[in-house]
Amino acid sequence: MTLDDCRALVAADMGRVDEFLTNRLASDVVLINQLSTYIIGSGGKRLRPQLVLLASAACGYQGNHHITLATVIELIHTATLLHDDVVDASELRRGNDTANSLWGNEAAVLVGDFLYSRAFEMMVDVDSMRVMKILATTTNRIAEGEVMQLMNVRDPDLTESRYIEVIQAKTARLFQAATELGGVIAGQNDTVCDALAQYGMHLGTAFQIADDVLDYQSDDNTMGKNAGDDLAEGKTTLPLIHAMRDGNDTQRALLRQAISEADASQMDAVLNIIKETNAVEKSLSTARESAEQAVQALTQVPAGPYRDALETLARYSVDRQH
Repeated sequence: MTLDDCRALVAADMGRVDEFLTNRLASDVVLINQLSTYIIGSGGKRLRPQLVLLASAACGYQGNHHITLATVIELIHTATLLHDDVVDASELRRGNDTANSLWGNEAAVLVGDFLYSRAFEMMVDVDSMRVMKILATTTNRIAEGEVMQLMNVRDPDLTESRYIEVIQAKTARLFQAATELGGVIAGQNDTVCDALAQYGMHLGTAFQIADDVLDYQSDDNTMGKNAGDDLAEGKTTLPLIHAMRDGNDTQRALLRQAISEADASQMDAVLNIIKETNAVEKSLSTARESAEQAVQALTQVPAGPYRDALETLARYSVDRQH
């Protein structure tokens, strides 16, 4: 199954999600309308809402709550991006100027808060305490992940286990919620819902590791952000962790300085060390292990084209160029 095949399976429902997003973001406040329209129109893979739609379809769901929850997941994701870009002082997102670079940090943060609150308004419409608990716990964990990442900035001694803990909280937890919710609204038993949750967690972990690898492989035209942004922000991601661990004393000294000073001017030297230590290949190997764990979790999910699509997305999460 190709990526286009996966999208085609839920294309009609994704159209409903996009329409729902537009309608529910409407506000009497002009700046909110302007900023929200810009953000939603800036593109993106819409992977997380697709996961809600595919997981619920795999479980035989027949109602309309999957549209609401797919929209909620996308709103939460978009809110986190707004706040991320402010914290990281990012100027590019998906190849476009970030909202904070156009409207300022204050507007970006406040509109991010609006998106969060609108998402919580919408989740109440589902009228399920279990759904609300999953999403409330998820947003709290994402916030914890953001704080943990901030605490790890410019830390050349960050371990792989601490790095994994951060990305599972900051990124993978929302993937987990997206897929678990598909099983919950379909009334599946705990075995299936837990399997979907595990699938989402492993998928999100693989996705984020691959994303961090791409920062050392691609340019701003491919990634939609400036290459080397992670290093400039003082983020010690898995390629740097492997390079620090496996490099020689001279290489480690250079990496330590570059990370501690968030010095992207040494990017060429850093890239050479990453290449010489095979850090990219080692990082991608970890990502593929996570993707395979995601696929294995799906054995508890009813077989069919929707489960096949979820398997395809697990492998795509690693083998992609942007």
